[in-house]
Amino acid sequence: MTRAPIYLDHGATTAVRPEAAAAMADELGRLGNPSSLHGPGRAARTRLEEHRETIAEALGATASEVVLTSGGTESDNLAVIGTYRRRHREDPARTRVLVSVLEHSAVLEAAEYLLTHEDAEITWIECGADGRITPESFTAALHAGGGPRTAALATVMWVNNEIGVVQDIPALAALAHEHGVPFHTDAVQAAGHVPLDFRESGVDLMTVTGHKLGGPSGIGLLLARRDAPIEATSYGGGQERRIRSGTLATHLVAGLASAIALAVAEQERESARLVVLRDALLAGILDRVPGAQVSGAWAPGDTTLRSPTNAHLLVPECEGDSLLFLLDAAGIACSTGSACHAGVPRPSHVLLALGYTDEQASGAVRLTLGHTSTQADVDGVLEVIGECVERAQRAWRAGQARRAG
Repeated sequence: MTRAPIYLDHGATTAVRPEAAAAMADELGRLGNPSSLHGPGRAARTRLEEHRETIAEALGATASEVVLTSGGTESDNLAVIGTYRRRHREDPARTRVLVSVLEHSAVLEAAEYLLTHEDAEITWIECGADGRITPESFTAALHAGGGPRTAALATVMWVNNEIGVVQDIPALAALAHEHGVPFHTDAVQAAGHVPLDFRESGVDLMTVTGHKLGGPSGIGLLLARRDAPIEATSYGGGQERRIRSGTLATHLVAGLASAIALAVAEQERESARLVVLRDALLAGILDRVPGAQVSGAWAPGDTTLRSPTNAHLLVPECEGDSLLFLLDAAGIACSTGSACHAGVPRPSHVLLALGYTDEQASGAVRLTLGHTSTQADVDGVLEVIGECVERAQRAWRAGQARRAG
């Protein structure tokens, strides 16, 4: 009997929750542009604002701080570029963007755009071998290149999308604020998976998206404090506090609100369940694959250093893509890292930042859990991982021999 495929790539996207799908279906049966002034438009606006209130309550924000966007990439770009432009316009001495070396490409490429096109400077915030950013490394970045007086903003992701390491965002935000520097965090992999409260975190701007926690793709948000120094990067009808114009897809907002509310309500219980599966995956693979190592901070049972959803390992003498294809053939869907860089044959910048060599980084495999994951999924991986690794390593050694000859 053919075994059902095992999906362990929830870090790329996860299944839409039935409740979110039902909320979207209900909204699709209704008519009205929420920006219109007639009856159907006003009714749509009322429903939209109710969804906004649901999102705000779940994330520890006020409704006026919820700026709806198309997803994490748009929110990151808006936060980085919009804040830099506002701060630099108000004070031309502020030319620096402080960026952690671990960021998603949505932040990295936004910062590099500013470097290339708007004469900004990037100051890198370094991490340790465990992937954690210390107050000392953050402070060093603040005081580099002319000091805090030249910093336009700082951005550090809450949970890394590749290795799942959790940063102490409230502590870093507090350091930034001591020097009057706005702080943004990409919380795409954090919301619904680790404890998170916008108000208590102290950050100025926070990115969240729907499809990582059981909502639909194509919808996300930027939490922006009312006094956050940000300006629009696109223009139109002036929706969303004139920060992000465009007619809102009310059905997607409904699905997003439903998914966020459920994920946050279930977060503590799900964390306790998933950390058991995560540790079983990591321990099981370490037991079956000689020389394999966990990348980034990890302590069994702990969810404060590493997300309960993330199992990321490095396999020696192995190309991650070869292992990925072999696992796929065995019915296991996983990844080597960020889905945004899938198929790009270069070592992960995250792993290089942790101090791994190109060869070590090439053997990465990322297995990420979600609300549909089960013990059977873990068992299925452990059943085939040894053979898949052996085949991938044989292919790697044969390739090395050919190149040597």
